[in-house]
Amino acid sequence: MKDFRFSFLFSALCLGLAAWWGLQSPMGLWTALWLTAVLAILEVSLSFDNAVVNAGVLRYMSPLWRQLFLTVGILIAVFGMRLVFPILIVAVSADLGWTETVRLALERPDAYARVLTEAYPVISSFGGMFLLLVFLNFLFDRNKETHWLGPLERRMVRAAKFDEISVFIALVVVFSTRWWVPEAEQTGVFVAGIAGIVLYLAVDAVGALFESEEAGDAAVAAAHRTGFASFLYLEVLDASFSFDGVIGAFAITKDVVIIMLGLAIGAIFVRSMTVYLVKRGTLEAYVYLEHGAHYAIGALAAIMILGTVAHVPEVVTGLIGVGFIAAAVLSSLRERQRT
Repeated sequence: MKDFRFSFLFSALCLGLAAWWGLQSPMGLWTALWLTAVLAILEVSLSFDNAVVNAGVLRYMSPLWRQLFLTVGILIAVFGMRLVFPILIVAVSADLGWTETVRLALERPDAYARVLTEAYPVISSFGGMFLLLVFLNFLFDRNKETHWLGPLERRMVRAAKFDEISVFIALVVVFSTRWWVPEAEQTGVFVAGIAGIVLYLAVDAVGALFESEEAGDAAVAAAHRTGFASFLYLEVLDASFSFDGVIGAFAITKDVVIIMLGLAIGAIFVRSMTVYLVKRGTLEAYVYLEHGAHYAIGALAAIMILGTVAHVPEVVTGLIGVGFIAAAVLSSLRERQRT
């Protein structure tokens, strides 16, 4: 429970703020607390696979960068992606100033939600393409020795005859959006999808640029710079996951304060789960857990890309992710018994 101590304290603070906000608004105390709790559970269910992938990257990072991810990264995840970023999107989409956008969110939440929802196809294309590359690069990883879905994954590895196959598939997907996305949104969706691919490649390039086989101080310096690339990768990954949660939250309530508090609680618990998985060596004990998380990411990427033309209920997204994780855990337990 020590790994979750801060999460419980932070949750108590957020629930206290939600109670105070509920007393100041027509929704009332208990409705505010209930909606905050529901949103927190929604965020955790949507992002549990994110915690597993985070743990897979975090276990190879230096203590310095690990601590930065758990401190600075929390501020970015909670306040940046759950509060500032949606306001920025609405401000750009509606051509409003920052102050006007905040007033719109607080005084006319329905209009704020409508503008944010209208921007979802572009957001979904950007996040979906980034997550698609995360999944494809895991699927086609020729250095991967453990295979969950053995025959399928081994064929995928054999099919990876050239390093750029993941990018090729992603480009085919983003170019094909021209065929099914409404004409008015085609340009925005296409540009956002390309931007998601470029950002993934840029973060990957930063890590590759500073990789070093040298020893001594040079290797330490290179490790710190590679840690910076991993930090960027995890923050963008978290941002891609947060898009779906932020948009989906408006189906539960239009109150932006309650949305921010509920999603913030969920984001903090995801960070705590990440720390727990790293400290307990869970990925080593459950050998297929990381596989299940990446398949869940692949499913989320497909749902987000589909989201450029149709809305998929958040409960479906959450259940798919939980289903892959549960199946991976069961497979891991069977493997432990077998060996």
